[in-house]
Amino acid sequence: MENIKENKELSVLNHSCAHLLAQAVKHLYPHAKFWVGPVIEEGFYYDIDLGDDVIKEEDLAKIEKEMKKISKDGKKIIRHELSKKEALEIFKNDEYKIDLISRMDDSEEVISCYTQGDFTDLCRGPHVETVKLLKNFKLLKVSGAYWKGDSNNKMLQRIYGVCFSNPEDLENHLALLEEAKKRDHKKLGKELELFMMSEYGPGFPFFLNKGMILRNILENFWYDEHTKEGYEFIKTPIMLNKELWELSGHWYNYRENMYTSEIDDKTFAIKPMNCPGGMLVYKNSLHSYKDLPLRIGELGQVHRHEASGALNGLFRVRTFTQDDAHIFMRADQIESEVVKLINFIDRMYAIFGLTYEIELSTRPEEKYIGELEIWEKSEKALEDACHKAGHKCKINPGDGAFYGPKLDFHIKDSLGRVWQCGTIQLDMNLPERFDLTYIDADGTKKRPVMLHRVIYGSIERFIGILIEHFAGAFPLWLSPVQINIIPVNNEYHYKYAKEIYDILKKNNIRVEIDNRNEKLSYKMRESQTKKMPITLILGDKEKENNLISFRLFGSNETTTLKFDDFISILNHNIKNKTLKFNIKD
Repeated sequence: MENIKENKELSVLNHSCAHLLAQAVKHLYPHAKFWVGPVIEEGFYYDIDLGDDVIKEEDLAKIEKEMKKISKDGKKIIRHELSKKEALEIFKNDEYKIDLISRMDDSEEVISCYTQGDFTDLCRGPHVETVKLLKNFKLLKVSGAYWKGDSNNKMLQRIYGVCFSNPEDLENHLALLEEAKKRDHKKLGKELELFMMSEYGPGFPFFLNKGMILRNILENFWYDEHTKEGYEFIKTPIMLNKELWELSGHWYNYRENMYTSEIDDKTFAIKPMNCPGGMLVYKNSLHSYKDLPLRIGELGQVHRHEASGALNGLFRVRTFTQDDAHIFMRADQIESEVVKLINFIDRMYAIFGLTYEIELSTRPEEKYIGELEIWEKSEKALEDACHKAGHKCKINPGDGAFYGPKLDFHIKDSLGRVWQCGTIQLDMNLPERFDLTYIDADGTKKRPVMLHRVIYGSIERFIGILIEHFAGAFPLWLSPVQINIIPVNNEYHYKYAKEIYDILKKNNIRVEIDNRNEKLSYKMRESQTKKMPITLILGDKEKENNLISFRLFGSNETTTLKFDDFISILNHNIKNKTLKFNIKD
């Protein structure tokens, strides 16, 4: 799916279309006032104050009709440059524009606005030359949005839309959006009985039985793969004294997102990050240069206070489990360790059929710690490690953390949507703050270099991504229920079905048996609806010849095999974590 914000041509087109939307709204609602209309990854939106009027989804069609009328008229879009004084005079009756203008730097020589026919709006631009180019658009939805994102301010109405240069691209994009709706993890999570949300805990997900099976599979896979890579594992407390968070710097930089409590007349905070606990574990014992690199992993549950309006299923929650690891090493080990880590991340994502791109975020322009020379060496080490691991990395200048540069892994799902999940962060801050040391070969104390890294990002969000990536139809090894057995007739075939069920259970296969008194066709359809990877259909032929007949999810083709052969094929697919069930091997 196209990231419109990162495509220069589409970005200009969509920003221009936001102005077309505003002009159409102004024609239909003359009292309307406008806040901002930025381009976003999915297109554009405009925040609008309509007083007592409320725009509903069904009103979008008439706004689109007016937009098409304006576009057909073909007026040129003209840029004007104003002084701050002139701009304040022109927009003197619009409190939203006055607010924007007043907050502009007095040193700006000019303020620009754009006019198309009878509509003028404050804007930096750029725009397309004429509204005639804005033909292939669609308004997607309307929602509420607080002015400036502050719940203490007035609620505005936000209209979302998207625009393309040709009708084919628009049609393809809308088809992808429809497919994305079908894959919505909130909808599928409910239908597949994976998780639920409750008004008693906004942002705190409840994992149901099948969701826990899926979660445990992912966690066990994580532990198995990390054990192969030489990681040690820890579990740190979920609540620690305020003094620790002051030492780590979180109390001063992250306090508003932290939950606190009083214990024995002292302030404690529930951890928003696992790092400080990892530092205490390192300090618990002496370390030699021979011990390094030391890789310490933790599936640590954290809590962060997110705004209620930002909560979104499993994608944005208030508690989640990070698949954290902290790697302590010597400076001469940075490159080799990062190469090893990239190869590890590559292997992990490949299992799920996820491709990715890497972005290197470099030193911020102003707020950063450490010497420039160290930053330059660190950035070069990360970039060289990418190349040695056989990957390119896009440079994202100035977007590193204040304590060090980082590599971000942007995975691409089956719809082409991009998600930032994995990250490798080089930290020059916490080893200094916590006075971490190791004994070098010459007997002197040295400061270790430290990496923070995650691969899933968070278990909850990664599950949400996987639900949408696979559209709820998980590969066999990952599916909460792997096989659904349907006896053709319970009276004659249930006993054989139960024998098959028992053998599969002994082989650690996650299996269910559907012995309800429903029609076979109904049970078959429901098995597909529940996205069962394999459905066994057992009747006379199967019972008499020790056979099984099965259908794979999404297929109408029935395959019949000897049961022993089926077990062998089944185990092969599960062991190798195949994405698509392979009958031949």
